[in-house]
Amino acid sequence: MSCQDRESIVTVLQTLARIKRPQLLLRTARHGTRDYNRNTDLRRILRVPATPPPGVATVRALIELEAWQNEMRTRPPHEIGTPWRAARHVEVLIALIAEAGIMAEVVQPVA
Repeated sequence: MSCQDRESIVTVLQTLARIKRPQLLLRTARHGTRDYNRNTDLRRILRVPATPPPGVATVRALIELEAWQNEMRTRPPHEIGTPWRAARHVEVLIALIAEAGIMAEVVQPVA
């Protein structure tokens, strides 16, 4: 792994560490990771025809999707638009947690 790859992975992991969400959402998502199947779930969540490879690009796509879900969750109730669905937000968080774990396994501490 190149130094640049390691830096981009570390940057993404730092971004994830700064995300603050309600404990109920996170707890539910953590429980859901046990049943996560990246071949079917990731395609459905990202709405793509083929499962993307694990890595920084996939995690970044999920970070953006989760940020949008959170935006919908926190917007004022009088605004019209796509309604926030807790189940959709949780499934995005499940994929994000699982994919970040897969990506983090690649990062090995420098001796």
